[in-house]
Amino acid sequence: MSRRWIFVLMPVLWFAVLGSAIAVARTRHESRAQFAELERLSAERDELNIEFNKLQLEQSTWSNHGFVERTASAQRHMYLPRPDEIKFVTP
Repeated sequence: MSRRWIFVLMPVLWFAVLGSAIAVARTRHESRAQFAELERLSAERDELNIEFNKLQLEQSTWSNHGFVERTASAQRHMYLPRPDEIKFVTP
């Protein structure tokens, strides 16, 4: 009676081992693919951070008071009025 169980149990165990081996191989493959995707996204994040920092630097340069005055006088022909040119309007 116990010998018969061995003949039935052996193929079941063999398929269980084979199935678990396939599952392990597939899981390792998926984890490697996910890691590669994570590395790609990290590199993209780093590139975007660098670009954002450059934009912030450019924005701070454009909003510099001296730069604004030079641009206004050179390109728009604007100037600061003399004190005698200033007129106050009251209601």
